[in-house]
Amino acid sequence: MRLVNIHIQIILLLLSFAFFPYSRGGAQALALEQCVDTALVFNKTLQAGRNDQALSRLRQQEARGNLLPRVTAGADYRYFTHLPTQLLPLEVFNGPEGMYKDAQFGVPHNIGANVQLAMPLYNPQIKGGIQAAEIAGGLSGLQYRKSEEQVIFEVANLYYNAQVLHHQLIFIDSNLANVNNLLVNMELLREQGLATGTDLGKLQLQSEQLSAQKAQAESKLEQVLNSLKFLMGLPLDKPLSVETAIERQDAVNYSAAPSLDLQIARTRSRLLANELNTLQKSRRPSVSLLANYGLTGFGYGQQPEPFLKFFPVGFFGVRADYPIWNGTTRMQIEQKSIELRNSAIQADQIQAQNDLLAANATLQRSTAERTIQTSSQQIELAQTVYRQAVLQQEQGTATLADVLLADNALREAQQTYLNAIIEYLKADLELKRATGSINQ
Repeated sequence: MRLVNIHIQIILLLLSFAFFPYSRGGAQALALEQCVDTALVFNKTLQAGRNDQALSRLRQQEARGNLLPRVTAGADYRYFTHLPTQLLPLEVFNGPEGMYKDAQFGVPHNIGANVQLAMPLYNPQIKGGIQAAEIAGGLSGLQYRKSEEQVIFEVANLYYNAQVLHHQLIFIDSNLANVNNLLVNMELLREQGLATGTDLGKLQLQSEQLSAQKAQAESKLEQVLNSLKFLMGLPLDKPLSVETAIERQDAVNYSAAPSLDLQIARTRSRLLANELNTLQKSRRPSVSLLANYGLTGFGYGQQPEPFLKFFPVGFFGVRADYPIWNGTTRMQIEQKSIELRNSAIQADQIQAQNDLLAANATLQRSTAERTIQTSSQQIELAQTVYRQAVLQQEQGTATLADVLLADNALREAQQTYLNAIIEYLKADLELKRATGSINQ
């Protein structure tokens, strides 16, 4: 379910919305895969995640750009209202030793213009920053996949809930039809003096309770569909429905792979290790290439000989910087070492927790599978008992209480079956997430 090309998928989804046939009631009956694909394109969290990935790529380019030469150009103009004064030793002019004479040198107009180039030849800080940006880019990708996994999990969970609620409504409608049929027969029996008003009241109460359950289930279904639209990035007023057939595949043993949580924890450990390595290398010298070329101008605007002359100046060389003392570096290294050890402990804990979740999900799925088989048989048996109780009640060999008791047993079997279905589907989802198979 991974996105191969996000723009192509957007176009395909828009076309599917335009031409997909509408089901009864004007709502589109979408399959789970369509809901997931739509959410992967239009979900706001994932859209923000794709923007974060773009930012991460730009940060990597920015970090690599620190290795490129930096070229700067500058110019300045200075007019000296008072020329700089220098002290000249008189012994230079055959004067007495230890005596000085003040003198002003220069001209009032000074102009400078130059172009400077600086290029790092060796800088462990820049190299560490590039590696950190690359690791952070990988972490951003893992976090996006984690967001994808969460969206798929939530969409599938809501989709299954909608399907179960739909089947619950089918059961309620069937039970309500049975009760209403009993009501019709009971009213006829009452007119013939063969039934009491109490019996009729019990059935009316049963019908009202089922009607209330139906209204509640319909409200829950609407809420679930609204939540599904929100995750899919669709407007709430857009009609939507799910396929009613629950496709429950046989239990699959998913191949275990490192979960995204574990991959994220390990990538964070790599990032901390890189930061520690960069701190340790910060004690090394850095070497850079320097080059400069410019013009220096001198001007004099008074008589007897005003002038403005420019003289070129240029140089190139190598500069080395060596850190002699920094009182905080040692403390930073120790702090980062502790953070790295804690990160390794956290990764081990995530692995153990993931193994626990996978084992529990496997047990829960196995239990739910057995419950589905048992409750399915119980539904068939309860339906047979209910039909026999109704037939016996019509023949006068069974009471209304027997019929209602059979009806309650049927409803309990139906609810157990639905609960087992949802437990199986949720356990299968949990197992997929624990084994890293949910978005495959």
